[in-house]
Amino acid sequence: MLILLPPSEGKAREGSGPPVGALSFPALDKPRTRVLNALIRASKRRDALDVLGLSPGLAGELARNTALKTAPTLPAAELYTGVLYDNLDLATLDGEARRRAEESILIFSGLWGVVRITDRIPPYRLSMGVSLPPLGGLAAFWRPQVSKALDAVPGLVVDLRSATYAGAWQPGARSVTVRVFRDGKVVSHMAKATRGEIARALLRHDTTPSTPEDLAKLLTELGYAVDLTPPPRPARQWTLDVRLT
Repeated sequence: MLILLPPSEGKAREGSGPPVGALSFPALDKPRTRVLNALIRASKRRDALDVLGLSPGLAGELARNTALKTAPTLPAAELYTGVLYDNLDLATLDGEARRRAEESILIFSGLWGVVRITDRIPPYRLSMGVSLPPLGGLAAFWRPQVSKALDAVPGLVVDLRSATYAGAWQPGARSVTVRVFRDGKVVSHMAKATRGEIARALLRHDTTPSTPEDLAKLLTELGYAVDLTPPPRPARQWTLDVRLT
């Protein structure tokens, strides 16, 4: 099983480890270098805030971006914060659940493409929704690279990403996109919290689902009200709607 997560805008302020080195999925190293170099150049531009889609209050992030090659790092499990990661609460997972997390969780990133929770990376600011000169839209840039790296990785894919990050890889019919609704509407804060709770529950459970039907059954047993919908056409994802009360 693979559990796909978005990153978080909120991140730990700094790391304490050596500068970024080897990361999971080394086939992505060359495109990572291209994005890193483009981000550093973009962060030095006069119009950097506009290019990166940042508010004036985040101007301090530009200096952080320009120093990424030498910046201290920390594990991705500790870097990303925010509602989803608060509810996932990786730090409190026991040994077996933690092992599953290290094997199953893939975090998508505008800068790194995709990383595992054990990968050491520095704090940065770059959304997958940015069109980064001269590379263009990052989701489109990463899609062929990430697809080559992940298409051969086996297992059911539980997709908990936001739409911005879902564009970087479409796993096809072995994947289930999880959506969260309350009274028929998406409530962003609650949706993020529920995705984090679901990821944690899957990691802690003794049973690993292998099909979309298995996933729906397991979440129902865990107390969630869910509706599973098959793909609208071949090679597309299943959809699992979680209904909150």
